[in-house]
Amino acid sequence: MTRDTRPSDIVFKNARIILEDEVITGTIQIRDGKIADISAGNGISGEDFGGDYLMPGVVELHTDHLEHHYAPRPKVRWNADAALMAHDAQIAASGITTVFDALRVGLDGDTDINSDDMVLLADAIADGQKNGRLRADHYLHLRCEVSSPNCLDAFELFEHNPQVKIASLMDHAPGQRQFASLEAYKTYYMGKQKMTQAEFDAFCDRRVAESVSHADRFRKEIAARCQAKGISLASHDDATLAHVDEAIEQGIHVAEFPTTLEAAKASKEAGMAVLMGAPNIVRGSSHSGNVSARDLASAGHLDILSSDYIPFSLIQAVYTLPQLVDGYTLPQAINLVTRNPAKAVGFADRGTLASGKRADMVRVHMQNAIPVVRSVWREGQRVL
Repeated sequence: MTRDTRPSDIVFKNARIILEDEVITGTIQIRDGKIADISAGNGISGEDFGGDYLMPGVVELHTDHLEHHYAPRPKVRWNADAALMAHDAQIAASGITTVFDALRVGLDGDTDINSDDMVLLADAIADGQKNGRLRADHYLHLRCEVSSPNCLDAFELFEHNPQVKIASLMDHAPGQRQFASLEAYKTYYMGKQKMTQAEFDAFCDRRVAESVSHADRFRKEIAARCQAKGISLASHDDATLAHVDEAIEQGIHVAEFPTTLEAAKASKEAGMAVLMGAPNIVRGSSHSGNVSARDLASAGHLDILSSDYIPFSLIQAVYTLPQLVDGYTLPQAINLVTRNPAKAVGFADRGTLASGKRADMVRVHMQNAIPVVRSVWREGQRVL
């Protein structure tokens, strides 16, 4: 947002400050949008937090939420700027200060949204950032449906956009990765698209043929272009060791939503950051019937959480995870949505509360085990 004239120093005291590996009760001093000092003990002056938590601003690498505001009903399009403002407000209210808005690159037939819509949303994000209308810091995540015939053409619309910081390579054709089970695919698409059995059978045949024709070639081509431009790469829904080997060959940094314990473990051992959905933590299972994020946390194979489709699920998940998984600490859980995602995309200026870092911060009050976001700051400016 456009910055107002700020006092040179802002001080908060009596806060439970969540650091990388511990929680201290103390005082934090902000100067010129950065953290100037953190000290244990109660300071003499400053705003009294009354024991509320102060955590780093959340870094969200993959959210499809903007699309829900832009296309709230079939064949309905909302004004792109207004949709972005509504999305941004919900993002900030969920404690997210840096967000990577996922845009579809290549269509898989489950929506009437097209590439023109994605360009319109990207332009709205750029204009909102430029003119200070947005509470959070917005970047672009390209969701590349490599089985789609128009995936590469759509990618070329965005590959020179400086806001693009991460691209994920995915194939949602039946029998692939997330939908290795045709029954799960049938439940999802027939339910979403209200298809008859005959329509579903024809849809499956078409999508399988498209995957065979395009997926391997587009996956390799987009991976090579992203590497050349320094765009971080994510795999998507890896299920087998062969998928992980492919990801290693393509220079993948983040393994998004691995569907099996085997794939998550191998990805972690290969040096990739394993990302899972926060709704999976909150619900206790995957909506597609795949591996539980809680099980990955217990096994030590979880690095990052994404809200995917429910922005507040990030805050909800990390404040409950220590009660769900034995031995899991609150700082360890908070790192899943702050330090670790920032590191995965090379954003060294944020993600932890430490001297010299951006003052992206969230005040959280616990009420009957429910985390309540009271205030949010981005670069020292209060945005909520």
